Order: sequence, then structure tokens, then C-alpha cells
Amino acid sequence: MELGIGGRNALITGGSQGIGRACAEALADEGVNVAIVARDAGRLASVAADIATNRTGRVLPVQGDMTSAEDVERVVSEANSALGQIDILVNNAGSAPMGMIGDIDDDTWQACFDLKLMGYVRCSRAVMGAMRERRWGRIINVIGRGGHFPTAKYIAGGAINAAILNITQALAEECGPDNVLVNGVNPAATATDRWSTLVQQQIKITGKTEEEIRAASAASVPLRRIGEPEDVANMVTYLCSEKASFINGALIEVDGGVSRAL
Repeated sequence: MELGIGGRNALITGGSQGIGRACAEALADEGVNVAIVARDAGRLASVAADIATNRTGRVLPVQGDMTSAEDVERVVSEANSALGQIDILVNNAGSAPMGMIGDIDDDTWQACFDLKLMGYVRCSRAVMGAMRERRWGRIINVIGRGGHFPTAKYIAGGAINAAILNITQALAEECGPDNVLVNGVNPAATATDRWSTLVQQQIKITGKTEEEIRAASAASVPLRRIGEPEDVANMVTYLCSEKASFINGALIEVDGGVSRAL
């Protein structure tokens, strides 16, 4: 399928591993020039070189901390200078620990808020004006099921994800008239380093073994497996494409059928 985005320029936060890296690979396969952002400059440069191998799209490593408003502005400026105006933003950098409200102190709440919620807000704000002027753009927020389905043991992540669900649809309403489409994808458990960290946290909270937690996670999915980063990246890439030109404000579950609601 020809997606019609070859030559476009994308910025992906949290792009050096997991879902972010898979998104960078999928978009570069389509001929999109990609700037990947992460904190670890060494890993970032290595991953960028690896992704660029045998792909037509350029891959630019841009070191940055998405908790910093100054870094967000600098990262966008560097990407614009190197690639041209950003057409596609994939907001993906963000994490929150497992834990109930009594387990999570104020500093941890603030760190989660600064990285994911404010990181997504600041990145969107930094690119959407130029997208609207050119009357073409895509903003994809990688969010998570916790925003729709609150649980006591993941209260911080769920609360922040719920806010981003709201922001995604609000931006879709604002930007839609200028052909800037804003959508969200909600992965369930996905085989990344981040998921492995959450499994270790669940072991401490529940007392279950790693094997029990992983088996229960897979068993809860009708497909009987957890997701792969590429499962999410394929949806993100489609939403970035010309084929998705009438999809705006959607919040799409990429979870193998775990979420069932009318």
C-alpha cells in the first residue's frame, strides 16, 4: 500500500528504544525523514545509524530531555534546521511506575507529569502552528490503556494517560480545520524494556513470580500474547499516512482485543 508520506519529516520522542524505535523504523521504511529524540546521546547515535541502514529516509539523532521546556524548543529547532519543517510528531517519551497512591511521593508524581503530560503538550505546541499554516500535519500520541481503565496499582500512569486522552481530542478539534490530524493509540502490554521494568515492579507489589505475571498478561489477551513494538508502530504509521486523511480525534486500542466496551 502506498501511504503517500515519502519525503515527509517526522519527530519521534523516546525514539531510541521500544515503541519509539519501531515507529522510527516503520516511518523510515516509507521514506520519511525521522528525527529521534532521547536522553542518552550514545545510544541515540548508535540506534540512528542502525535504523538508517538500507532505508531511504534520513534518521537524525537529537539528544534532549522532554521534561525541559528549553530542550523541547531546541530539539524542534534542530530538527527543523536539519530536515526541514516537521510534518509528523509522534509523542512517545513518558513513563510512570506501578504503585498505589500511598506508594508514590510528590516528586515521582511531578516527574511523571513533567515528562509525559507536559512533554506531549510542549512538543505539540512547538510544531502545530507551522503545520496549521502549511495545512498538513499529523500528531500521534502514544498513550496507554490506563487512561480508559483506572486501576489502583497504576494510579499515576492512569491519571496522566487520562489527561492525554482529553488533550488529544481537544487538539483534534482545534487543528482539524487546518488538516492537522491528531490521534492517540493505546497499547496494552508490549514487549519492551519498559514492560520488563513494570513486571519487576509488579513482582514487588503482588508477590507473584515473573513467570506468573507474564503468563497472566498473555492469557488476558484473546490473541494469547502481548504486543510487539511493531504492532503499535504499524498503526502509528498508518495514522500518519494520506490513507488516514479522515481519521481525527480517534483513540485506538492496540491491545489484541483486551479492551471490550461499547
